[in-house]
Amino acid sequence: MRVAGVLLADARFPGGGHAHSGGLEPAATAGAVTDLATLEVFLRGRLRTAGLVAAGLAAAACTWAGESRWDELDAEADARTPSPAQREASRRQGRALLRAARIAWPDASWPDASWPARTAPHHAVVLGAAAAAAGCTPHEAARIAAYQAVTGPASAAVRLLALDPMRATAVLARLAADVDDTAARAAACAGGPLSELPCPSAPALDLLAEAHIRAEVRLFES
Repeated sequence: MRVAGVLLADARFPGGGHAHSGGLEPAATAGAVTDLATLEVFLRGRLRTAGLVAAGLAAAACTWAGESRWDELDAEADARTPSPAQREASRRQGRALLRAARIAWPDASWPDASWPARTAPHHAVVLGAAAAAAGCTPHEAARIAAYQAVTGPASAAVRLLALDPMRATAVLARLAADVDDTAARAAACAGGPLSELPCPSAPALDLLAEAHIRAEVRLFES
């Protein structure tokens, strides 16, 4: 992967990811994630559902970065995000990432005129556009999205549950092959009809997101 792609995947890139747990906080609150074993189960499930969806959208956005298809991509992202809380979180993170990416790659051809003007764009769509601006391939964009789908929640778990960060990293290492497989599956669909992008559902994540947004006390936005 290009150095610019590594920068985009880095948790220190100021795209707002540190404020989101990817459903981990409500899962921990509900008692579904309590230790390293349950964290791994949660991450595998998230990667195969929300992670695959995000990877597909990112790969497609990277593929069509030179075209005016942002309204279509945004609609596909909406259709794959049934939870209003998750849609709002995705758009907040997308807005933050778009601002950071424009500053990082100011010479890129950003789709200012054709970007959905009604609201902030979805995070996965912005990620794909940013990956294209950084010179990444659609496969690399998908890999970054799949990687972030598990690293963000894992980092949140360390902070919320006081888990050993070294052992949490070992969990991520065991997921490396699954991350690559997810990226490959997503990238394989990127050049076809947008309606055929991956669309696995994750009802549990949707319910957790809706519960989280109503919680009186929370450390993360999602």
